[in-house]
Amino acid sequence: MSLTNIRNFAIVAVLGFLLSACATGGKRSANDWYEGTDTVKFLASGVPDRIFFATNRSSLHTAAKSTLNKQAAYIKKSGLSVVVEGHADERGTREYNLALGERRANAVRDYLMSQGVSGSKVTVISYGKERPVNPESSRLAWSQNRRSVSVKAK
Repeated sequence: MSLTNIRNFAIVAVLGFLLSACATGGKRSANDWYEGTDTVKFLASGVPDRIFFATNRSSLHTAAKSTLNKQAAYIKKSGLSVVVEGHADERGTREYNLALGERRANAVRDYLMSQGVSGSKVTVISYGKERPVNPESSRLAWSQNRRSVSVKAK
């Protein structure tokens, strides 16, 4: 092997190492949730309207409860009525995802009610996989689509 070939091989190896280190540093597992600002909207200033769920789950994690505490306080203070929309990612059947979206929306409603929000102020609906916020077919898109969104009732 010539010195030029060894140098080129070393450069390619170092670049490959750097690229793989960058690629794995920020990965989340499929069971994690996504809370990027590119999908977060607001019911009111400082009150996010959505929470995210792990794959095939409807249980609320700590960050979701923190967001829902803000929603509950705002709903009680303003007298606002909300519709909690349950969503799922594209994987799974339509029927499974509608049921999962409903479980997610019901988990949010139940938590809001446990924080003192009147049940008459919260209704639920499931869209399953029918209304993705990100239509791509990737881990990031799936994590953005596994959500519930609280919207002002009309």
